[in-house]
Amino acid sequence: MEKPVRALIIIFILTVFMIGGCSKYNSDEKQLAFHIQQHVNIVRPLMHQKTCASWRADSSGHKEAYNRQAEIEMQLRSVYKDSAKFYVFKNFHESDMIKDPLLKRQAAILYQLFQSNQIEPELLKKIVDKSSLVRGKFNTFRGSIHNVKVSNSEIIHILRHETDSRKRKEAWIAGKQVGSVVARDLIDLIKLRNKAARELGYENFHTMSLALSDQDLTRLTTLFDELATLTEASFRNIKAEMDSALAERYGVGVAGLMPWHYNDLFFQDAPVVADVDLDAYYKNVNIVNLATDFFKSINLNVDSIIEASDLFERDGKYPHAYSEDMDRYGDVRIMANLSNDSQSMETLLHELGHAVYDSHFAPDLPFLLRQPAHSFITEGIAIFFERMHLHPSWFRDILKINEDEITSISDEIRKNLIWNRLVFARWAQVMFRFEQELYRDPDQNLNDVWWDIVEKYQLIQRPPHRNKPDWATKIHLTAYPVYYHNYMLGDLFASQLNTYIIKSVLNSKPDGQISYYNQRNMGRFLKQEVFKYGATYEWNDLVKHVTHENLTASYFAQQFIE
Repeated sequence: MEKPVRALIIIFILTVFMIGGCSKYNSDEKQLAFHIQQHVNIVRPLMHQKTCASWRADSSGHKEAYNRQAEIEMQLRSVYKDSAKFYVFKNFHESDMIKDPLLKRQAAILYQLFQSNQIEPELLKKIVDKSSLVRGKFNTFRGSIHNVKVSNSEIIHILRHETDSRKRKEAWIAGKQVGSVVARDLIDLIKLRNKAARELGYENFHTMSLALSDQDLTRLTTLFDELATLTEASFRNIKAEMDSALAERYGVGVAGLMPWHYNDLFFQDAPVVADVDLDAYYKNVNIVNLATDFFKSINLNVDSIIEASDLFERDGKYPHAYSEDMDRYGDVRIMANLSNDSQSMETLLHELGHAVYDSHFAPDLPFLLRQPAHSFITEGIAIFFERMHLHPSWFRDILKINEDEITSISDEIRKNLIWNRLVFARWAQVMFRFEQELYRDPDQNLNDVWWDIVEKYQLIQRPPHRNKPDWATKIHLTAYPVYYHNYMLGDLFASQLNTYIIKSVLNSKPDGQISYYNQRNMGRFLKQEVFKYGATYEWNDLVKHVTHENLTASYFAQQFIE
């Protein structure tokens, strides 16, 4: 008998023995537990192979690595293509006989995973192949200024520091050049995704993605409409103030301000227009050590995460940042391109927020539940931590700045934080509205749709006579479809969580003076009340469990709308 066959038989016997010994389960629950274990035995090694292949691809940029990633993804998707298994988990998901909450939750997760893959195999392969192709083009492309290739970090540096409008425009255009490279393939990918969604009975891929992540378009639209109304007046005020400062800096007049006069390619962060140069505080420090020390002080050790991570830029490497849980059992890593500046400090804190969540699931949690409750919940944790570097206590406790200097800059730091959150809230509106339109009709004039939405919500005028696919330069449309709105939901959760921690965990007042450094109770609370549960709860139930309220925009408004 071949060794792999013997191994499968042993696993089968152990599984039967394990399930048969679970007297707490009724007969239906025992059958479900058996099917779950069978499924996990198949997908767990494939999922690990996929994350490893993806990591190698993003680390190297090699086409062979991306092909291997696509190959493994097809193998994994083929598991979820099994229509017989789909109906098994569908029946268990809809059954009244499944009482055990952990089994019930796993059945719901499997039902959604299988349903999203019940499409024709050839179409599924086209989607995977096209997605891998577009992502590969995106990751390896470098824009050019005067025929000299420039990295993403170089473009960002120019947009953050250069005062010459001509050079800023050249950098902005270089950052947008990738749009023309990927736009046609991306539209083809959108159409493939829509075709798959229609085969499953949904209007398009956008509505399907929301439904399969326990979200509702009507509810989300209502929430985003409310946010748009809440933030409009404050945003107009700060936009007028920053535009006045930018016009003076660049000598163009407010009416002459263009997209390249802001400090990133999408105006998703507020430009630094105050006298405080936050980057100066990081010029001669090790931001990795700063982050490590901070997390350790709140009872969240990140040494193993940092050791396994790929943190600095090089040619061919994925140009952005993310956290990856490689195996759901402790191998958590960060991919980043850090520099010694404030933006990189924020990025590192954000990704470590994701990473500490993934690192602290309860040891006995079932494999399928060893993931965050929802993508916006883990985004909320990441945003909660990224905000730390704009808190006065960070400058005192982490950067060791003296009190007099902190007093002199605290108002500007506070303004920076408020501006960034309001600017992002308006940018999130753009992504939320545009992505709906993209999937509703990918054949419409997407360039005009993009700039119409940008002008409405961000108050930025489109460059005259420009007809380029600037919308396609946002990698999330390729790699993380129908996801971006979760960043904004994460912002709401971060504010709600922050208020609860200050009041109920640290027993303080939300007056801006609280220090998070050395607050070990905060880390202990997050581990015990959020992280350890993984996906045990649906997102709305977890929010209520943690903060004793439903998700609301009120705390974001209290924190950032003045």
